[in-house]
Amino acid sequence: MEDLMRIDDPAFDRVLECVFGIHAHERRTYFALLEMPGSTVSEIADELDRDRSNVNRSLSTLAEKSLIERDRKILDGGGYIYQYYPTPIPEAKELMHDAVDRWAADVHEKIDSFDT
Repeated sequence: MEDLMRIDDPAFDRVLECVFGIHAHERRTYFALLEMPGSTVSEIADELDRDRSNVNRSLSTLAEKSLIERDRKILDGGGYIYQYYPTPIPEAKELMHDAVDRWAADVHEKIDSFDT
């Protein structure tokens, strides 16, 4: 949050990275999913020109932050694939507000705990 506080007018993508503690490649993965909801790892990797294993790690991080959901699709010929769906921007903004509120409450608690 420190870096973000030094910027007068931060862009939404920078705020997203800072609030959720994600990296630029994870943010790019999230925004790619906004453009291509229901994509598979392979489709995202092709779109971002990244290795599938790197995309998988980004997706895991985004899922931990509740920024995406994974859905298992059964294939007609047997087997399954996973498709990924982004949390819509309005919901992501709510998650961001909640995270900032929790952070601010923690900071207020720290301030109150200081001896005079």
